[in-house]
Amino acid sequence: MSQYRPAQPKSVLRGHRTQVHVTTFVRGNQRLASGDADGFVILWDLTIMRPRAVWRPHTSAILGIADWGDDKIITHGRDNRLVVWKLAPEDEMTMSTALPLDESALERPQPWILHILNVNTMNFCSFASCTTGPNTPNDELLIAVPNTLKTEAVGIFQLPSQNRQHVVQLGSETEKGMVMSLSMFWLQGCLTLISAYESGLTMVARLGKSETWHILYRSQAHSQPVLSLDVNPQADFFLTSSADAIIAKHPIPITASPFQVPGVPKHMDDEESPDAGVSAVSATLARESRPGESSAEAEPVIETTPLKTINTKHSGQQSLRIRSDGKIFATAGWDSKVRVYSTKTMSELAVLKWHEIGCYAVAFATIADEKASDPTKSDEEINQTPRNGTVVPRLGQLSVKDRRIKMAKEAHWLAAGSKDGKISLWDIY
Repeated sequence: MSQYRPAQPKSVLRGHRTQVHVTTFVRGNQRLASGDADGFVILWDLTIMRPRAVWRPHTSAILGIADWGDDKIITHGRDNRLVVWKLAPEDEMTMSTALPLDESALERPQPWILHILNVNTMNFCSFASCTTGPNTPNDELLIAVPNTLKTEAVGIFQLPSQNRQHVVQLGSETEKGMVMSLSMFWLQGCLTLISAYESGLTMVARLGKSETWHILYRSQAHSQPVLSLDVNPQADFFLTSSADAIIAKHPIPITASPFQVPGVPKHMDDEESPDAGVSAVSATLARESRPGESSAEAEPVIETTPLKTINTKHSGQQSLRIRSDGKIFATAGWDSKVRVYSTKTMSELAVLKWHEIGCYAVAFATIADEKASDPTKSDEEINQTPRNGTVVPRLGQLSVKDRRIKMAKEAHWLAAGSKDGKISLWDIY
């Protein structure tokens, strides 16, 4: 018999009547947003482990939740709607706290609706989002969702204008099936899209200067539909999980200069050219003699080999999430277990068993910058670090409320949502 007792959750949040499909930490880890199969969303206050806002944004299951700044929440439901809600911290006091379990509760008020996108949700695929540029403020967003007419294509919209910017169709229609999972971000100043499909295929594509999408990576690492994917915080690899027992680690190719043919220099203006004194005829002949160079962008070489694949022998691991420090990732299992793995070795580190039936969602809290940048730094050293010219008081000098807020922000939370309607909160690693 093992001398160690099985790990137990720090807290269990009870309130959903149906299975929990989504869990997401928002507002600096002070809130946990959860969504269920009936379309309810609960915003939990992690300083007191109680609900702060409960409403029903959708008439069908919740597919995704995200925050947009400090005063907006985005919800995506199977009722073919993606909605942006105005819900600042001061707005919470106007919201109901009656949980979905309370069937006698009157109709709950909803936050103010800012935007509604009519989207395709037949795919069970949640949205992906990023800013409109690599170094732009968070005032505008790009939203990626499965295309309305072609389930194997991706539509990209801009908020707040709600205009469609791109329709991304990668490869042939027959080889992929429906889009099952998406991620979108900026890399090397280029918009990059990762899409995973019903056939088990995974692709990485990048938007070129001529508004053309170029495939950089294509891999068939899974034999069953891909259930989830997540990108490493450094954007140098991503992980996928599937209905099969495989977890795959994939590269995110980078180019020295996006889509330029290797060995072929770019055109230089006359004033930039080291041979500015050469005649115009000689310069023209030199440009014409450059092999393979044309006005069109060159197609990059497509990589096809994953970095690593492991057979976990546990089918149906979904909602794969990588923690913000990039060291570990977790999956929610149809067998009711939450498994934690090392991103470096892909080895299993822990199995969290509390729920009796299947788990559908996991989420990590964001690790504080001080801990992520220097894991050896003690809490006492962090407390005394000046921020904006002020010294943070020691833990013992804080009020009870401030101590709870500090603990909620700095805990290494992992939240797991289950088919039983409960959410288990674990403080690990």
